[in-house]
Amino acid sequence: MEPILELESARLRMRQWQDGDLPAFAAMCADPQVMRYFPAPLTRLESASMIGRVRGHFAEHGYGLWALERKDTGQFIGFTGLGVVGFDAPFTPAVEIGWRLAKEHWGLGYASEAAWTALRCGFDRVALNEVVSFTSQANLPSQKVMQAIGMHHAEADDFDHPRLDDGHPLRRHVLYRISREQWLQTLQG
Repeated sequence: MEPILELESARLRMRQWQDGDLPAFAAMCADPQVMRYFPAPLTRLESASMIGRVRGHFAEHGYGLWALERKDTGQFIGFTGLGVVGFDAPFTPAVEIGWRLAKEHWGLGYASEAAWTALRCGFDRVALNEVVSFTSQANLPSQKVMQAIGMHHAEADDFDHPRLDDGHPLRRHVLYRISREQWLQTLQG
């Protein structure tokens, strides 16, 4: 599959990562508030490594986590996209949708707008049959984005994240799903 290098929504450009994104990305991933639903903030090196993995995912699968840029300012504000789930769980193999935005861009609808655009790409261009999303039970803001883009909580599929130790406060995760058919119904009405 030829990589899908760029998408657009009304206010956002979803593009490939540039070397100049690293300072803003590293600052975002080092912010304890942004990373409160993850095991720990990331160092600059860990953030750079993540960008490398994202680029590799695009090369292998043709899609991935796009860097988000505001059209009005050209400012990097985070990422949104699709990724092959990288661990074994009852719902895998699967493709997940995810996002992370710098806190000064929260509450403006950017996460939902970009996620909707990525979801449309997943069903229209990548021809996926289903997309999942998951987060810790405590992460209500991300669950609201999942609901806003038409995903449904698959409560019977909630799980303990295998990369987090027993007793870790973020270990229990909720799973949301949306099928191509559900997405098409959302478009119709």
